Amino acid sequence: MTFTDKINQEITVAMKARNEPELRALRAIKAALLLAATSEGAGDAVSDEQAIKIVQKLAKQRKESLDIFTTQNRPDLAVKEQEELTVFERYRPKQMGDDEIMAQLKEMLTANNITSAADFGKAMPLAMKLMAGKADGKKISELLKKILS
Repeated sequence: MTFTDKINQEITVAMKARNEPELRALRAIKAALLLAATSEGAGDAVSDEQAIKIVQKLAKQRKESLDIFTTQNRPDLAVKEQEELTVFERYRPKQMGDDEIMAQLKEMLTANNITSAADFGKAMPLAMKLMAGKADGKKISELLKKILS
């Protein structure tokens, strides 16, 4: 069963359960998958890896919106974003904790002989490639700066 098939099946279940927040989030995923599948040069299908990247992008957007709505004291909108974010989290790979990220960064820095903050531009792409999908880029950048300084 492909990721797209799974989402379609989940939509049916959410519709029968009348679970509006989950249905809203699943429809957002389906819409993003359809856009990716119909974009120029995409073929007619979205691979599972591409689908996971799409869900991660949607989750990141919701997280940023949630932060904005929270700081602007808009709990009504923040609740909707949080509900959708909760659904997206089920379809993302498990995110690494700070300790795991630090351990992988130190190992990567040692393996590539990177020791100073001047090499941050060299280290960041390596770190992003190493932890793609498993950790947030902001968190990786923050911890990498902490290690190199």
